[in-house]
This record gives sequence, structure tokens and C-alpha cells, in this order.
Amino acid sequence: MTKNLDKEGLSSIVDNYQLFYVDLWGVVHNGVIIYKEAIKALKEISKKNKDFILLTNAPRPNSTVKSFLEKLGMEKEIRDHVYTSGEAALNYLRKNLIDKKFFHVGPPRDFDLFKNFEKIKSEKIEDSEYILCTGLYDEYDNDLNHYKDLFEKNIAKKMICTNPDLVVDRGDVRELCAGSVAMVFEKMGGEVVYFGKPYPEVYNQSFDNKNKKTLSIGDNLNTDIKGANLLNFDSLIISNGIHKNEIKKNGIEKTSKSYEAICNYIQSELKW
Repeated sequence: MTKNLDKEGLSSIVDNYQLFYVDLWGVVHNGVIIYKEAIKALKEISKKNKDFILLTNAPRPNSTVKSFLEKLGMEKEIRDHVYTSGEAALNYLRKNLIDKKFFHVGPPRDFDLFKNFEKIKSEKIEDSEYILCTGLYDEYDNDLNHYKDLFEKNIAKKMICTNPDLVVDRGDVRELCAGSVAMVFEKMGGEVVYFGKPYPEVYNQSFDNKNKKTLSIGDNLNTDIKGANLLNFDSLIISNGIHKNEIKKNGIEKTSKSYEAICNYIQSELKW
């Protein structure tokens, strides 16, 4: 049974945990504005001398996301806790594929992820040794059929996906993410290596979570909550995020079951 924290707040359970993984997009901001109540909750966690990581499936280095959050008005003491799926992927690329030619699938703004690899970026997918997927091309941001055509003769190549999210809400607009492109590739028979939630690597890279009682907070059942389930962390779903309409219509028990995810707690917004 998922316990509702709307009346009691996060403060009612905070003492049960030593470490908090907190999603950014949909929990702390919506791509346009920062949620003040969420920031207040994070400050209170710090006052309790507990650790938190702002763990995000952003396909960018930590530094880029921190700069974005600074523009949104987030204080340094909070944004210094950021760890991205892009950073986790970057560490893997440095160790394993530093001299391999790659083809980039995603918008030009994601270029900072691989600027140190610029010389081995291939302009043609046929000439590449692997595919690096950070998102969708700006001109094909809603057309997944374009990617089917692109991948058709290149399924034997491995894909590195730096954001397993399928969709994200930017303000009131829903956008496709890299995970949707990777799913197309997988359904065609291709192999994808994912970096980001729900896969354990990004959690383990971001902080030493061994033997720590941990709570994962997020709005996405596929990533935030499933990641918690895989690592035996407790979880708190924010219901005003990506699954808002589903939860409103079917309730959290039925909705989470449909995603094969288990939520310990639910809150409409992150609030102390």
C-alpha cells in the first residue's frame, strides 16, 4: 500500500533515511520554473545532516546542467548536488570508446557531451563504429519513423543512450526523449547500452550508497521508481509529474502496477 504524504509532508519520514536521490525535472523544476517547496525540502534535508543527490537523466555533463539551473535561479549550495546520466555516459566513453568513431543522434545543443571526442565524430552513420544517442534531431523531434529509416542498415552497431526517459514535460508541452529513439533501435533488433535511471551505474557513480538507507524521489515510474526497486531503495512518487493524468484517472496502486513498479509513498509535489 502506497502511503500519501500530502498532509504529513516529507518531514514525517526523513529520519528513516540517510541518503536521498531526488529527480530534477518534474520534481524540482519543470524546465521553465523552480519549485520553491522542493527547494525548501532539500534545504531541510541538508539541515538534518543527510545527503542528497539531484540525479537526472539529462544527456549533458554535470557542468552544463548546473549552468542551466543557475539561470533558472537555483542557488549554488543546491545545484552542486547534481549528477547527470550524461556524466555517467561520458565516464564510460572515456574508458571504453575513446578512439572509436561515432555517429551522433540528437540536437546540436548536446554537443558539449562529446566535445573532447570531436575529431572522431562521423558525419555518416555508415562510417561510424557506434551510435551515440542523446535525443532527437530538432527537425524530427516528433517523427520516430525518420529514425527507423536511419537505423535500417546499421542495426549491427551498438547504441549508447544517454537518457533512458521516453518523454518529458517542458512546462505544459510533452516532448520525446532519447529513450524513445533507443526503443525504436531495440525493437528493430539493435543493442542499446543505457546510462541513467533506472540502471544502477548512474546511482553508484554519483555517490557511495553502500549500506545506506535510501529514498528515491521522482515523478517517473519507468525510471525513478523502477530504479529504486532494482536497488532495493524505498521510493516516493510525485503525482503531479509525468503520470499526473494516469494517477488522477486510475489511482496510484493501479497505475504503478501497470508499470510493474512499487511505490512506498506518494506526494502531489515535493514538500517538507
